[in-house]
Amino acid sequence: MFRVRIHGRGCQGAVTAAELLSVAAFMEDRYTQAFPKFGSERTGAPVVAFRRVDDRPIQVRKPVMRPDVLIVQDPTLLHQVDVFAGPRPDGAVLINSPRPATELGLGDPTDHALTVPATALALRHFGRPVPIRRPAWRPRRAH
Repeated sequence: MFRVRIHGRGCQGAVTAAELLSVAAFMEDRYTQAFPKFGSERTGAPVVAFRRVDDRPIQVRKPVMRPDVLIVQDPTLLHQVDVFAGPRPDGAVLINSPRPATELGLGDPTDHALTVPATALALRHFGRPVPIRRPAWRPRRAH
């Protein structure tokens, strides 16, 4: 089983990302699940989303505590939430930041940590720092 945990803030797309990754796995005939963990938080509050994929039916229904991949969408969460709780020693860490992992104040980050300036890339290519939710179908306005 392959497990992913995504840390982000409300409206950054953490839940959408987990769902999209699961849909992609489902389209490849894999068993998959995606779900968030949040309460009545509002925009900007920390949220966590989880995703699992396997070749066999997935029986477990609890949050991912030992992820194979840890994604951090907002580097300010690195010092506000214990995002590094429980990842596998050989797991990968992906952080949305233009700065290298060694400059993020993490002490001695894992060898598997990688930073990507995802916000800057989104701004350059889409003109927005976060995903845009657009319905696939929009009704026409009456003239």
